[in-house]
Amino acid sequence: MTAFFRLVAWSVITAGVVVAMLGAAGYWLYHEAEGPGPLAEARTLVILPKSGIGAIGDLLGDKGVIRHGFVFQLAAGLSARGSALKAGEYEFPAHVSVLQALEIIAAGRMVKHRLMVPEGLTTAEVLALVRDAPALDGDVGPPPGEGELLPDTYVYSYGESRQEVIERMRRAMAHMLAQMWKERRHDLPLASPQDALILASVVEKEAAREEERAHIAGVFINRLKLGMRLQSDPTVLFALTSSGGKLDRPLVHADLSVNSPYNTYLAKGLPPGPIANPGRASLRAAVRPERTEDLFFVADGSGGHVFAKTLADQTKNIAAYRRGQPGDADPAPAADAVVAPAPPSPAASPAPAAPSAASAPAPAARKPARRTAATAPAPAAPAPAPAAAARPVAAPPAQVIKGRRCQPGPDGACLQ
Repeated sequence: MTAFFRLVAWSVITAGVVVAMLGAAGYWLYHEAEGPGPLAEARTLVILPKSGIGAIGDLLGDKGVIRHGFVFQLAAGLSARGSALKAGEYEFPAHVSVLQALEIIAAGRMVKHRLMVPEGLTTAEVLALVRDAPALDGDVGPPPGEGELLPDTYVYSYGESRQEVIERMRRAMAHMLAQMWKERRHDLPLASPQDALILASVVEKEAAREEERAHIAGVFINRLKLGMRLQSDPTVLFALTSSGGKLDRPLVHADLSVNSPYNTYLAKGLPPGPIANPGRASLRAAVRPERTEDLFFVADGSGGHVFAKTLADQTKNIAAYRRGQPGDADPAPAADAVVAPAPPSPAASPAPAAPSAASAPAPAARKPARRTAATAPAPAAPAPAPAAAARPVAAPPAQVIKGRRCQPGPDGACLQ
């Protein structure tokens, strides 16, 4: 009998010890899972695809996010969150607990990267940004066409495909262009959304100030209506660099005769395609341009432009710009040029000779240095009439080219 009571007492004591040990273990496990972890400062880790609970726990333990990987395994198993864990890149804050780390991974709160694509970049420049973007996977794939990518800030996660990010840019531009085309003015000389995209790309490269985009677009619209050459320097720059590389010098007068359909000093109408990827503001300006009678613009020396209706006013604006520049030595990139119109040919259309918008290099950082020339009707001519009613205007005997009076040649250049 005594032996029986001793056995019972021993069993009770043993059970008590086991319960106490289990209680202590449970308390320790709860404390480890709930309490602050050892991580001194925030840390980012990548959890690879097909990583199991054990592998994730070991990774967190090895990197010092938590003290013991098996605690993470027990917490994940007991909470039924083990099946919800997602691969990806995660940031764990300082002193994150095991349960908090488990929640971050199970909820898929991955690190978000941002890729900012500025307005006015060429497609090659955008692709270079995508190639250099961290955390993206794969190559960029076949290059999209010029003007097909919408400048914006794009958010992506670790492991996302570069081709998918580029496709998002393409879809965004297609959607934006379709929306803008629906909102266009219906009196514009633009036959298609592609025409609007081309014009917007030229406006993007010409404008340095947000508030001038619609005005610059209005000048180009006026010139298109009158059958005038746009004579925009950014199109010449694109023609010179379209085969790749950068122009390591400013434009000079000889560049204006480069043989390219993108050279709007020689080719009438819009270029055959966009010269950059325009942003929303330039797209809006192209389809909703300002109503103006201006045909010219020239840099004002502070990043903006001065606009003019006549050659006489444009010449005055150029002189004012040149007075504000250091020296008067005819520096090609900074000096505005007014190019005389070519004499009308007997076989030419009855439209007037082609005046053009004049602009000087805007000092804004995101715009390339440029020197823009312009052609104009005679100084005393009134505001131009619509192309259908326009009368030929004979070229004056001499015009001002880069600050010098001279006799214009057939191509509008100064005869030597």
